[in-house]
Amino acid sequence: MIEHHFVFVHGAGHGGWCWYKLANSLRENGHKATCIDLKGAGINQTDPNTVSSLDDYNQPLNDFLSQLPLDQKVILVSHSVGGGSMTAAMCKYPSKVSLAVYVAAAMVKPGTVIPPVLMEVLKICSGMIEAEAEKIWDFTFGNGPEKLPTSMMMKPEYVRDKYYNESPMEDYTLATTLLRPAPVMAFAGIVDIPAAPEADKIPRVYIKTGNDNMFQSRRQDLMVTLWPPAQYFLLEESDHSAFFSQPEALYKILIEAASSISP
Repeated sequence: MIEHHFVFVHGAGHGGWCWYKLANSLRENGHKATCIDLKGAGINQTDPNTVSSLDDYNQPLNDFLSQLPLDQKVILVSHSVGGGSMTAAMCKYPSKVSLAVYVAAAMVKPGTVIPPVLMEVLKICSGMIEAEAEKIWDFTFGNGPEKLPTSMMMKPEYVRDKYYNESPMEDYTLATTLLRPAPVMAFAGIVDIPAAPEADKIPRVYIKTGNDNMFQSRRQDLMVTLWPPAQYFLLEESDHSAFFSQPEALYKILIEAASSISP
């Protein structure tokens, strides 16, 4: 059996903790799993209100990739807005990434213009102020009320429906104790990642979540159409958080996708 090293990148408000089921399954079956806490997330002690950019937010991921031995590559796996962090890392360290997996994640080709219908959902998911964003997010204005918000956190009454509508209650309960405000300025950079031809050569996998109340089906389909991946999978019964609602099926997909990589 070929041993693969999976590196997981979380979405807004989450941390490396959200991948615990996948990490456990992979390790039990002889693979490596690293769950990154981006800056101000998980157990990273940075105040998210002080995170100034996407590159600043991604520092833990960039540090990890930069320190890999020259002969080692990893499989990156991202969720939700974390897809932007993963794409940025692919552009910086293309020689370190053998495969990139987007799980209901922002998959936007660097250097391209984002269509309005997709920009709309990215704005809602990343907290850029709009009516729909204000409805579901609580904002902190760390630089003053006249400036852009510095962090956001989903309002408690929306968490179950938007993130975990098909997930076990115990995972929802766990998440409500661990979710943290997310840095808005980091997500603003997702739409401005410059073109990177080497990153475009990395094979990509998109995993669509079919019962997702956060990232609607047609918008996931649009991303796949605009930047077609090498492989596409559908988790028809999954909510936005497939790592909780469909961990066994997601594990099988990751192993299948990894098997496509040339030794």
